[in-house]
Amino acid sequence: MAYNIDLSGRVAFVTGASGGLGAQFARTLARAGAGVVLASRRIDKLKELRARIEGEGGDARVIELDVTDTDSVKSAVAHAETEMGSIDILVNNSGVSTTQRIQDVTEDDYDFIFDTNVKGAFFVAQEVGKRMLARARGAAPGSFTGGRIINIASMAGLKVLPQIGVYCMSKAAVVQMTKAMALEWGKFDINVNAICPGYIDTEINHHHWQTEQGQKLMQMLPRKRVGQPQDLDGLLLMLASDQSHFINGAVIAADDGFGV
Repeated sequence: MAYNIDLSGRVAFVTGASGGLGAQFARTLARAGAGVVLASRRIDKLKELRARIEGEGGDARVIELDVTDTDSVKSAVAHAETEMGSIDILVNNSGVSTTQRIQDVTEDDYDFIFDTNVKGAFFVAQEVGKRMLARARGAAPGSFTGGRIINIASMAGLKVLPQIGVYCMSKAAVVQMTKAMALEWGKFDINVNAICPGYIDTEINHHHWQTEQGQKLMQMLPRKRVGQPQDLDGLLLMLASDQSHFINGAVIAADDGFGV
């Protein structure tokens, strides 16, 4: 049996879409037929991405979003639904990190990571989730009831790594957040799952893999390689589609075996 994932008529909201995995997620969803809302603080980058998506025949809108500001979150989600219609798919991707030993972490470092990775992710999912709940209860219009929320955690949320301890803590919180939302919202056909990527080569870290330290780290990985953003395409599309109707509260490692 062959499967063809067609997201035509669906609206996807992607946070942190201005680069890295977020940009890849947005292009992948658009290629599958979804209308995509590109959300981030870097508007210029979003406009470049929108042009690429439209050049490939897709449909995209650009919306400014600061996930650390709850007013910005509410405004962006409302604007997205005005522009494209009810949000059917959320890819909760915004994330930041710092690199230092635990004893060197300052309050500002801690707040910087948790405000984006945990608080920001929570209130984005909550705002979108409330609208999905309203549709499921018949209190709001929409082409589809239920929804798909995909939280982008990290294998660092499952396996503690040195010098990014607070980041690991934040992504572990995203894992638990995913399960809590899945438990409460599953009865409304809102499936909430998490992807935990391993080391992925993006424009943000590409230079690191060329350094001696990066090469040394790569040699420690199970298959001595890092992933490419497109390596997550199949998993993303499955979780965004109707084919994932029996998958809820799953925390899926896509790390090439690093966490085994």
